[in-house]
Amino acid sequence: MKSYIFTILLIFTCLTAVYAQNNTADKEAYTKMITDRAAKIVANLNISDAKKTEKVTIIVRDQYSDLNDIYADRDNRVKAIKEKNKDNKVERDSALAKDARTVDAALNKLHKKYIGKLSAQLTNDQVELVKNGMTYNVLPITYKAYQEEILTLTDDQKKQILIWLTEAREHAMDAESSDKKHAWFGKYKGRINNYLSAAGYDLKKEGIEWEKRRKAKAEAN
Repeated sequence: MKSYIFTILLIFTCLTAVYAQNNTADKEAYTKMITDRAAKIVANLNISDAKKTEKVTIIVRDQYSDLNDIYADRDNRVKAIKEKNKDNKVERDSALAKDARTVDAALNKLHKKYIGKLSAQLTNDQVELVKNGMTYNVLPITYKAYQEEILTLTDDQKKQILIWLTEAREHAMDAESSDKKHAWFGKYKGRINNYLSAAGYDLKKEGIEWEKRRKAKAEAN
């Protein structure tokens, strides 16, 4: 009997050790991934001071890590809520909505703290580059595309488009995945398109004409 218990304990100890090793390896791989991602973003800032470069890289890396912690904690809570209220849809939905508000509050707090850290180390233009780097440069690419597609945009219309794309970027910076980052821009692009349609633009026609111009330019080159 003692031999049996000892064997069970030994197996449990080995399994625990393997799990701990795998968990450590996963954490190390994740840390390397977000550190490399942060380094690529910071490399575009042209910081001449190596120590400052390292410090800013750590700030960006830690932001990715902190965001991941918020979403991992949320996932655990959501799983528990669904399990606890699997037979009560009303209670489940109410609890999930409450938790979503908790997540939004945590994200907003972290976002402000993060921008404060960046601003203490970087110029406004460099902070802009970090924001764009975290969101795949969708803002400048999309803003340029609207101006190339619709040549008659007024200054006020350009300003409004930029305001909405900037707002989309602030949300996208905190999103948990590439798809959800792009989804934020998609949401605001829909708002922009409605705004332009209400202003009298035929977006389908503008798109066709833009494509003709791009094709002509490509052929000329």
